Amino acid sequence: MKITAIKYWQVGLPLREGRYKWSGGNFIDVFDSTVVAVETDAGITGYAECCPLGSAYLPAYARGVRSGLEELAPKVIGMDPTALGPLNRHMDAVLRGHPYVKAPIDIACWDILGKVAGLPVKTLLGGEEQEAIKLYRAISQEDASVMAEKIAGYRAEGYTKFQLKVGGDANDDIARIRACRAILEPTDILVCDANTGWTMADAARVVNAVADLDVYIEQPCMSYDESVSIRRRTTLPFVLDENIDGVGMLLKGLADDAFDIINLKISKVGGLTKARQIRDLCVAHQIPMTIEDTWGGDIVTATIAHLAQSTPERFCFSATDFNSYGTVDIADGAPRRVDGTMRAPDSPGLGIEPKFDVLGAPRVISE
Repeated sequence: MKITAIKYWQVGLPLREGRYKWSGGNFIDVFDSTVVAVETDAGITGYAECCPLGSAYLPAYARGVRSGLEELAPKVIGMDPTALGPLNRHMDAVLRGHPYVKAPIDIACWDILGKVAGLPVKTLLGGEEQEAIKLYRAISQEDASVMAEKIAGYRAEGYTKFQLKVGGDANDDIARIRACRAILEPTDILVCDANTGWTMADAARVVNAVADLDVYIEQPCMSYDESVSIRRRTTLPFVLDENIDGVGMLLKGLADDAFDIINLKISKVGGLTKARQIRDLCVAHQIPMTIEDTWGGDIVTATIAHLAQSTPERFCFSATDFNSYGTVDIADGAPRRVDGTMRAPDSPGLGIEPKFDVLGAPRVISE
């Protein structure tokens, strides 16, 4: 089997809440997502999706996905999409860096492999390890009372895990954390995610001020060294996200005792092949993970679900149902939230079929 063409579509994903805000004054009203198709000479097509969180979150941006595909796609035409090891090594050789560009090609090839084998991707990734995946809800940065009110609303929908967007003014963030923890049950989980937004001084103030609360601290500062310094100053459980961008940083973090949990974003590390490597290393070292991506719609959500459901429940701290945040459905068969949980599709591959009437006309790369 050989890859004969790669297609992509640009699609806007408006938010139900109207705007998503996080540290540094960053916000997005409509997410810019790219849907990718990898076609083969066997008549089997695989699909994937990549949706960076704007251009100020990671070294990635939406137009970069599409311009990167223009550069990379001609160099994988003719390759075997089911030989994922050679494919990934080739992509790394012909395009240095830019893992988020490679991710949708890799994921679409996993979709092809599942269709060829007649198995869901979660089976290929190791097999179903949990009946249902527990989800978290991200709470956009606003005034403390508004964020607490939103948590109360989402808790009524079945969520028990919440990721609070902080990383702003330290006094405001302390108020946000206290207000939101106060309305939760003792068994609920609250993660305070600064998204690299605090200085070391502000981070130190916040972790000291909330030391009496049952909360997690996530990615307080921009750099790894700054964040690890804050890790040493608090007894609260500690999460790293943006700094864990591959196996190398994971191994460094394990050696440095830099975290209790990591966030594993599939496109950030280059796709399912590399995400599985990181997942399995974390399981081997007893490190729980939030399994997710930067953003996306139905196809990203399905991809997350397959990796999460094939992860032992003990090490799957949470996952994300991004398709419940938006107003546009782009694929049939995607997971849907039920009481704060979701399941990956059971049909072969990712188990989704794009809605081409929503996507419109694609750009085709065939050589």
